[in-house]
Amino acid sequence: METLLTARQAEILATIRSFLAETGRPPSRPELAKILGIASTNAIHKHLEALVRKGAIELEPHVARGIRLLEEAGLPLIGRVAAGSPMLAIENVMGRYPVDPSLFTPRADYLLQVSGLSMRDEGILDGDWIVVHRTSEARNGQIVVARVGSDVTVKRLKVRGSKAELIPSNPDFQTLHLDLERDSLEIEGIAVGVIRNLMAGPPPSRGRRVSA
Repeated sequence: METLLTARQAEILATIRSFLAETGRPPSRPELAKILGIASTNAIHKHLEALVRKGAIELEPHVARGIRLLEEAGLPLIGRVAAGSPMLAIENVMGRYPVDPSLFTPRADYLLQVSGLSMRDEGILDGDWIVVHRTSEARNGQIVVARVGSDVTVKRLKVRGSKAELIPSNPDFQTLHLDLERDSLEIEGIAVGVIRNLMAGPPPSRGRRVSA
């Protein structure tokens, strides 16, 4: 099997990955053509067929968005978050690891490497990997991955009317109080498990660290 991608094929693969991260679904061939500035969807189809031969994707016949990334086995590990970018954007992903998403309820979507000890009393230590279900909704009391402005943090959520609290599980840290009429709060996911990463080193310095 061929494995080396041409520059154009690598660009198309990266575009598919980014589209999936941003929208949660594969792009259609016309969408790929528009994003890449390629006039012919037939040319897109030829590139996709080449990616199939090289073992990078699978194509479902007669399905408009029937593109599946074979490299996307396991769960992606997020170790840093570029300001304003989706959690699963390509620049945030450190790698993929053979963790079965169906082992968790609700189903896991990604792993998040945290930095800090604010959730120590929940058993989440510096460098651990949180298993996250991707959702924009959460109940009071759940441990959430929250985006506050341009920062991402892991805390326990409490909401009362227009007031929200992001509560640490370590008395050395203070609760973050938010006024939802004024402050920006987005839920990126809920924690469904923790993996103790005994071999964890510090996340790369580039980008924003995910704090806990």
